Amino acid sequence: MSETPQSDPSQDSSVEQSLYEHRQRIYPRQVRGLFASLRLTGVIVLMGVFYGLAWFQHDTGESVRQAVLWNLPDRKFHIFALTFWPQDLIYLTALLIVAALSLFFFTAIAGRLWCGYACPQTVWTEVFLWIERKVEGNRSQQMKLANAPWTAEKITKRSVKHGLWIILSLWTGMTFVGYFTPIRELFYRLGEFQLGGWETFWVLFYGFATYGNAGWLREQLCIYMCPYARFQGAMFDRDTLIISYDRKRGDPRGSRSKSANPASLGLGDCINCTMCVQVCPTGIDIRDGLQNECIGCAACIDTCDDVMDKMGYPKGLIRYTTENAMEGAGARILRPRIIVYGVALIVLLSASIFGISQRPVMALDVIRDRNVLYRDLGDNIENVFILKIMNKTEISQQYLLDVNSNLPLTLLVKEPVMSVAAGQVQEVVVRTQLPKDRMPGEGFEFDFQLQSYANPDQAVTHESRFVGPRK
Repeated sequence: MSETPQSDPSQDSSVEQSLYEHRQRIYPRQVRGLFASLRLTGVIVLMGVFYGLAWFQHDTGESVRQAVLWNLPDRKFHIFALTFWPQDLIYLTALLIVAALSLFFFTAIAGRLWCGYACPQTVWTEVFLWIERKVEGNRSQQMKLANAPWTAEKITKRSVKHGLWIILSLWTGMTFVGYFTPIRELFYRLGEFQLGGWETFWVLFYGFATYGNAGWLREQLCIYMCPYARFQGAMFDRDTLIISYDRKRGDPRGSRSKSANPASLGLGDCINCTMCVQVCPTGIDIRDGLQNECIGCAACIDTCDDVMDKMGYPKGLIRYTTENAMEGAGARILRPRIIVYGVALIVLLSASIFGISQRPVMALDVIRDRNVLYRDLGDNIENVFILKIMNKTEISQQYLLDVNSNLPLTLLVKEPVMSVAAGQVQEVVVRTQLPKDRMPGEGFEFDFQLQSYANPDQAVTHESRFVGPRK
């Protein structure tokens, strides 16, 4: 019998080492330029909107409330003058589809604009990097500090940095929860040490998520956890603007003096300074071609243009371009997929805006009394209904209730004109009666009609069914 070959332990160890690569901490160099300024502008605007919008107040005319508030206990979602109810879920669905189409549209035109300029992971990481640079210094100083032994200076700097990160993270968690619980009330109760259990949990949860994602995971989240990098290729084509290195112009690479003629040395314009690698937040070399780790931040474009300026070479060795343009075939912005995405986006967005503007400002739900199907009163048959009248406006309203039927159906209600407070639902029990001799054998359909007392043009109807004894 042949013996089974025994594995060599040293070979097993080498296999394990080849399958697992220890993370190399990335210390991106700070860069200045056009795209860095655009990215900074995006960070300031988006952070300002997130942290500031929760503090805006809206005067409804009868009360003052938080302008943007997702009031889950009352199942109402306020966005300034608009209030959305669970019945308006279709509009939220439409807006989510608009957001998805927008992502497809802009990705097909110019690649990963979302990742490079607007993704929360990118925005918060930029802020955390700024804090890190302020505390620990520039790239070389950070690397030197990381490799240095633990001294009082290192412990102090690391403690200050992580302390500032934690404060920002907790502030982020408080702000996020402040969109679901009124933020002024939330901070007041925080000062009184009276935060609820769930509120405390979610503040700590989102604070920890911010601290972990932006402070520790950083590029690991983009490279290994975010699905967008995996399916972005399905939205790219040869006319999509991507960040590219011009190999024809840049290669062969090599260092040289500023006064040297690269052609006489047999070199391209790339001086192999690796600055494009040093500024990359995901640590890739853009000169190796398009990679799924590239988030489209364009930091490599800014730093390469700066190097080209210093060397006296034309800018654009690394630039936004397309595969067809790199091969001299020209670039096409208008192409079938762009037109389809654009038209669908415009149509859906227009329909959403129109639907929101025309949505009814009142609603009526009808529930049959389940205790008794009908009552035989001798001369009349009576059905009892429970009506839920919903006032979707920001001021109190008065409503008129009536029935619409081909038969002599009578509506009996305590108050023919009902007052409903702003944003409230009022429950009303009503009775409907029909002469017994006019009762059809299997019942009949009729409508409840709710009409605004101040504006008769505003009205809603709800179909129901009147039942009685079978003949």
